[in-house]
Amino acid sequence: MVSLDRVADIIRTELGDAEVQVRDLTGGGDHLEALIISPRFEGLSLVQQHQLVYGALRSELASEAIHALALKTYTPDKWAATSQVG
Repeated sequence: MVSLDRVADIIRTELGDAEVQVRDLTGGGDHLEALIISPRFEGLSLVQQHQLVYGALRSELASEAIHALALKTYTPDKWAATSQVG
């Protein structure tokens, strides 16, 4: 198991000035969901965005410290547009 703060720190380190929120979906600490907003996602497909994040957490995923990771990734512009809907 890895702490939620550690997961967020790893993602921020890899992506620079990303805004990152991580939550535990089951209470067990190994099924996580991350919301990430980063300018590094500009021009990348959703798959490429997720590959960046999975790459940053490669060792935690390989060691099964994280068993499952759901991702929501946005560029700052896409996040601003999404936040105005609903």
